[in-house]
This record gives sequence, structure tokens and C-alpha cells, in this order.
Amino acid sequence: MSVGLTGAALALTLAVPARAGATPTAATGADTAATAATAVTSGWRLTPTGTDARFRGLAAVDRSTAWAAGSKGTVLRTTDGGRSWRNVSPPGADGLEFRDVEAFDARRAVVLAIGEGEASRVLRTEDGGATWTESFRNTDPRAFYDCMTFFDPRHGLAMSDPVDGKYRILSTRDGGRSWHVLPSGGMPDALPGEAGFAASGQCLVSAGPRDVWLATGGAATARVLHSADRGLTWKATVSPIPAGDPARGVFGLAFRDRTHGLAVGGDYRKDQPSPRAAAVTGDGGRNWRPSATPPPAYRSGVAWLPYGKASALAVGPTGTDLTTDGGRTWRTVDTGSYDTVDCTRDGTCWASGERGRIAVAGRAARPTHDGHH
Repeated sequence: MSVGLTGAALALTLAVPARAGATPTAATGADTAATAATAVTSGWRLTPTGTDARFRGLAAVDRSTAWAAGSKGTVLRTTDGGRSWRNVSPPGADGLEFRDVEAFDARRAVVLAIGEGEASRVLRTEDGGATWTESFRNTDPRAFYDCMTFFDPRHGLAMSDPVDGKYRILSTRDGGRSWHVLPSGGMPDALPGEAGFAASGQCLVSAGPRDVWLATGGAATARVLHSADRGLTWKATVSPIPAGDPARGVFGLAFRDRTHGLAVGGDYRKDQPSPRAAAVTGDGGRNWRPSATPPPAYRSGVAWLPYGKASALAVGPTGTDLTTDGGRTWRTVDTGSYDTVDCTRDGTCWASGERGRIAVAGRAARPTHDGHH
């Protein structure tokens, strides 16, 4: 069991601003000092989930509330900072593989199930998981949906591996209650063998009201596609993360605004090395440069830390890495296995992965009283 981080870098970054002038969202003065002192001695704290499902979908709402979606149709929700988790899995979903979840608060969330044909589905809840409504079921046997993202509580997208040579984009304007396929005229052709990776719910990410990025792999080169109009038109850029094999490419993206982004990936096979497993952009993805000191192995998830502008976490089956210089250099701070990571503006990070592992780091949680505990 790996529950501690070597050193205090992660916890300090979570608790206080990274530089002068970076004001915490929810902690000031004595409160900041107290949470910093507490966080320095903590790091990742494993939480009791009571399941062995693998959670590749994770949505952190705040320091109290988070959702996780995983194998065997499992959806969990906490409103007390991970001290307890409620199993809110949709009835009859045992055969589904949930790989992404987007949550707006403690009551509203949307989950994506992956797979060929009708295995790809979207379900939505408005009552904390007490009831679920299926809002999309894929009927095209050629489509395979991987990831989704929301710009705001109403507008969102989901992406499928290429159909007829182009990535297929699904759009919602009503918070996931209904979906429609966008026209493909503005989508560049996919490369031979190219696809997305449903490894962390981060192969499709957004920042701001209109910008969205799509990560690819499996082809001769690993690319990142960018749209500035909510998925109607796209431009593709080659990333320095190695590809050339169905197991290699960009697995996860994170943008802290419409210009500054991180990409992580590599080769997910345990016996294969993953050189140049991270890259960074400062121009919205028009150009990517490799990290000078990348993570030492394959990483599937990445997230910017809540305070400051230069710190982020990357996670994978062999550990957690921290950057404090905007992705230029990374160092391993934990050796626990996680597939995805998400951080909140109030100073908390969450990570999830295999065998029911969900961990939290950062500010202490306060329960949310919403009638579903």
C-alpha cells in the first residue's frame, strides 16, 4: 500500500499558492497555514471503496464531492471527502465498462460506457445516482466511444474512434439529456491505425467555453486535434510522444486555460519502455515540445494542481509524478498504481485506478448535506 508522498512538494503545492500573487480560492491567512501544515504530512490517502472495480473515470467536484466510474458498471460517489463511498451504480449495468464520468455537483453526473456498437452508451443522473436515464445508445457497429467532456453544465461532447476515416463527435446542448452526431466536414482524416485511448477519461478535454482537444495514438505518429468551435472544425498537430504501435500514443491531456496544456502517454504494455512520455504546449496545441525530463514510464492521466500556474500531476500504473515548472521536468513522488487524476479549485486532488483504488490529497473535506449519504 502506497499512501505517502516522498517529500512535501505535492502537499505544499495543494495547500498554498505556488508563487506570489496566486490567491487561493478557499483558503487564506491562518486557514492556509493550517491546511499547509496538515497537508505536508499527508499526500495520497487511500479511501475505503468496498469494491475491486477498476476506476478509469473520475470527476472531482470539490474537496467533499467526487464521482468514480469503472468496470462492471460501477459508479461510486462520495460527499464526505472519501471517508465513505456510496454505490450508485445504474441498475442492470453490470456488463458495461464505464470509462468516463463528468459531474456538475453532488447530484448531477453523466457517465460514458465504452465498446463496440451498443456497448457505447451515455447515462445521466439528477438525484445523486438514485435513478439513471440512458440518454444515448450507439447503434453504429463501426463506432466505439472513448471519452467525453463538458464546457459547462449544458454543452458537452463525446468522441468515437474513426468511422469512415474520421473521428466521430457527439454533442449535447442540454446537459447530456440528448445527443446528436456533429457533421464530419471539419474533421481531418484519421491516420491509418489511429484511435483514441479510453484509459483515463482524458482523451477528450476542454478549457473555457469553446476549446476542446482530442488525443490519439496507434498510428505512425501520435497527434493532438484541437477545435475552437465546440467540435465543428478541427486542426491536427503531431506530438513528440512516440507512437507507431497500437499500444503507444497520447493517453491523457490537461489544459489549465486555452493555451497551456500537457500531454502524457507512452506504451501501456508493462514490458515496454516509454521514452518521451510527456509533452507541453504554450500555444493551445499548435506546437508541442517534449518534456526535458519526462516521467520514467507510461502515464495515462494528468491534471494541473489548483494553485499557481506551473504544477501538475501525472499518474499511471507505476506511480505519480509531479512537475513544478509547467511540464518541463517531472519527478516521481509516489509508486502507487492509478489510472486517472483530477484536481479541484478548492485545493484537493483525487486519483483512481485498479482494484478499487481511490485516493485523495490536499485540503480536509467537509461533508455535503444533500440527502444522499
